[in-house]
Parts: sequence; C-alpha cells; structure tokens
Amino acid sequence: MLATLIPLFDSEMAVKAYSLFTQKQNFLMHPSYLGTGVNDGAGTITGLEIINSIGIDNLTTDSDIFVSLTPISLFADVENQCLAPANRIVLLIDNSVQPKSLNIERIKELKNKGYKFAVRKLNVSDFDVYKHILALMDYIILDHKKIVISKAKIFFTKLYPDIKLVAGNIANQEIYDALKREGGYHLYEGEFYRTPITKGESQVAPIKVNYIELLNVVNKADFELTQAADVISRDTALTISLLEMVNRMTVNSKISNIRQAAALLGQKELKKWISTAVTKQLCADKPTEVARVSMLRAKFAENLAAMFNLAIRAQDLFMLGLFSCLDIILNKPMSEALSMLNVSKDISEALIDRRGDFSDVYDFIISYENANWSEIDRISILKNLDSDKIYDAYIQSLKWYRDLFF
Repeated sequence: MLATLIPLFDSEMAVKAYSLFTQKQNFLMHPSYLGTGVNDGAGTITGLEIINSIGIDNLTTDSDIFVSLTPISLFADVENQCLAPANRIVLLIDNSVQPKSLNIERIKELKNKGYKFAVRKLNVSDFDVYKHILALMDYIILDHKKIVISKAKIFFTKLYPDIKLVAGNIANQEIYDALKREGGYHLYEGEFYRTPITKGESQVAPIKVNYIELLNVVNKADFELTQAADVISRDTALTISLLEMVNRMTVNSKISNIRQAAALLGQKELKKWISTAVTKQLCADKPTEVARVSMLRAKFAENLAAMFNLAIRAQDLFMLGLFSCLDIILNKPMSEALSMLNVSKDISEALIDRRGDFSDVYDFIISYENANWSEIDRISILKNLDSDKIYDAYIQSLKWYRDLFF
C-alpha cells in the first residue's frame, strides 16, 4: 500500500484542497495486478480508509480532499465507508468511468447525498462524449501538458459555467504565473509547488537571522544548553511555545524559565524541537504548505532510515527533510541557504547535488510525494523495501504532524 497527499492551491498559492493518491500493489513485483488482479478489493476505497484512520480535520482543517474512484469503487458502499462529512469529499473519476447511464445515475445518487465530483484525464475528443457526466461535475482537472487548457477553458466557460476549472500538471512557476494572469482557473496543481524554488532575494530578514543563529547553535556536535536557551529567550513566540510544551510534560512542578526547560529536554529532544519550531517560524511569511512539506519530509525521512540501512543516522535524515525547503524559506539558492547553517556534508550533498549517502532517501521522498509510483516500485525492488512499511512510515508522519500542530 502506498499513499500521498498532493496539494491544490489558488491564485494566492494558498492550499485549498488535497488529492489523495494511492496504490495498493507494486506493479513490478505483482504484474497480475495489471490484469484481472486490479479488481481485487476494488470495492474498498483506500483514500477513505486513510481519512477515517487519521481524521479529515487532522489532514486539513478546512480544505476538501479529492479521493479517486474506479469504475468498480464508484458502486461501493461509499456512504458507510466515509466517516467524514460528505461535503468535504470530492470523488475523483477519470476516463475509465464510461459515460453510460448506470454510471451517470450512480453519480447523481452520490451527489444527492452531498458528495462533490471531479473528473480528470479527459482528452479534447472526450468532451462531447462525456457531456452528460460533465454536466454533473463540480471540478474538471485539465492537464496542462496534454491539452491546450486555454482553449478548453473557453469551451467549459461557455457550455459548463458551473464547473470549477483546475489547471493541472503545471511544470514551473513561470507557467503558473502566466495561467494566473490569464485567469479563469479555480485551482492549480503542479510539481513545482512541491519542489522548492531556488532563486530569490539575497538578504535575510533580521528575525530570520536570529533563527538561523539558533539552528547553528544546536547543529554543533556538543552544543551548550544554556547558549541555546539564551537565543530562544530573544523570541517571544519560541519562548511561549517551549514553556507550554515542557509544562505539559511535567506533572508536579511548573517550569518558569527557558534554561530550566532546556535542561529538562536535554540536547537530543531540544535540538529536534528547536529545528521544527524554528522552521515553522521561518515559514511564517510563506504559504503554509511550505511548513507542512518541510515537517512531513523530516519525519518521513526519519521513519525511512532503517529501511535504507541508515537507522543510526535517523536524526540526520530528519534534518535533511526539514531543510529540504530552506531555499524557498530564505529566498536563496539551496547552496547559499545551507552555507548559512552548520549542516553535515551528507545533507548538503543530497540537497544541492542529489548525491552522497542521503541522496537515495531524498530522491525516494520526492518521488513519493509526487505519487510517482512506477519509480517507487523500481526503488522498492532494488532496495528490497516493503510497501506496507513505507505506507506506515508515511501515515505515521501525517499523524506526527497532526499531533505537532493540531
């Protein structure tokens, strides 16, 4: 089992929805799944299982989640499989769901129960054939790489004015900016949004300099707890956050100052807390997705460590994931951003040049969050990775993030 959340964002680059993509089997290891085996367990909607296990508000507080359906799972007991409010779920179909009367009636039935619908993977030649299904859709995802979506936008604006258009598969920031100027799209989706931008300003705001100094303190091999505590005390938000967290841990006494709190945590836990708390503060002027991606990559990398025979380096892999968005956070190329921190050679080589001992883990994480399942299948075979353990590592990352911020 594999699963990942892919963000859909608006013209302000604020995340407004997520697509939850899943894969049940490694196609390379189980080729039968590409044949008749694809229908095994098809009545179970994996996306809804994940939402139920974590809770939709723990995945996203106010956004919709797109959940893929197959021609078979369209007729599954969606109502009983879904514990989340129907109006928060967008059931996503593609061109494998044929425009037949039986399918059309089932879509109408589910819409009457409050579910929304989206369709993707339609070619221009399909638009007329799918007119009865399109008339029922709340969203259509237009693949920027496969069709001329500007022409498709004109078509849908005229014939289906109630459909919200999603510009999908956007390759880079420049294309996104051009589409945004053109207007007419409700949401956008593209790999560039999940891969940090590497260009920007050359100066770092004063408050961020303080955070970078704190990261440099705790990235030393044997840092002084009192030194870290003194730097934390310069920032009100970090001070309050640390005291609240530590006081939740204590039973019979109250920790009233930063040095006491630092001593209670110790070097290892203080370093992890500082790294996550500072990253969140550094992201304060960025889309919240940047902080989410940084945190999830950090925990996912740590959870994958043993699978890549790097269990002893789990904490370093946590830092790898955490700093993987540092370029967009600091508005600098990654090489310049990392030069400001005392990071290990393994981290800098992986993030800058995609080489070294940590590069395999980093490449794996990037492929995973982009739902590049064929590449994940290939790596899993080469590295002898268990897909169920990978899935569990990702789900545990989502739960960790939920517990951290909700």
